[in-house]
Amino acid sequence: MLRHLPENYTAIVTGAGGGIGHAMIDTLLDDPRLGRLHAVSRNTVERDDPRLRSVMADITDERGLDALTQSLAGEPVHLVFNAIGTLHDEARGIQPEKRLEDLSFDALMHLFHVNAATPIMLIKALSPSLKGSHPALVTSLSARVGSIGDNGLGGWYAYRASKAAHNMLLHTAAVELKRLNRQAIVLSLHPGTTDTGLSKPFQARVPEGKLFTPQFVAERLIAVMDERTIEDSGSFWDWAGQPIAW
Repeated sequence: MLRHLPENYTAIVTGAGGGIGHAMIDTLLDDPRLGRLHAVSRNTVERDDPRLRSVMADITDERGLDALTQSLAGEPVHLVFNAIGTLHDEARGIQPEKRLEDLSFDALMHLFHVNAATPIMLIKALSPSLKGSHPALVTSLSARVGSIGDNGLGGWYAYRASKAAHNMLLHTAAVELKRLNRQAIVLSLHPGTTDTGLSKPFQARVPEGKLFTPQFVAERLIAVMDERTIEDSGSFWDWAGQPIAW
């Protein structure tokens, strides 16, 4: 598992309290080569494993990012898995738009902040730990609906656009990180429709066999990451290991 990472590698999982983040933590803790795992969430993450370090932080703001970087104390990071994202928010009155009339500044700004700005600000904050000559795999959850080339249905304006922006920001970071660390690999990943709170209101329309458990998704994404090389940095892949059009 993750053969291009060294023995005793250091990993970070953000969104560790969500379904996919939770499953990714369990999957990584099954790897005997793991050295330390920083689990980042707004709530404490508990496992009976001395390799796990729970970092209570909301990384959608500067204070949370500062708390994360302070916990690292400059140590090299070999794996970053960002599972933070949002599609709907009942408290804010945000739902996927079906038509132009449903658009609002508040929804657009919130989804861009969480889905696009937060992942790239995370990479910025972690850049001192990613620079160097060590293997560094930086991954973040995107969505197939963020593909401009694959958009034949329309709708879901804010989510689609924020994920498209996410992909551009990660692609751009990949260009820079290649100069700062020749072993860095940056990937946007599509997990498929996963049985989590994000997809819950829309699961009735999911075809049979296409609603995945978080554990299945975590295992599949690990396999996809394991297959990637330095030449793949800055690209976009789905859970089945297939590239997705920008």
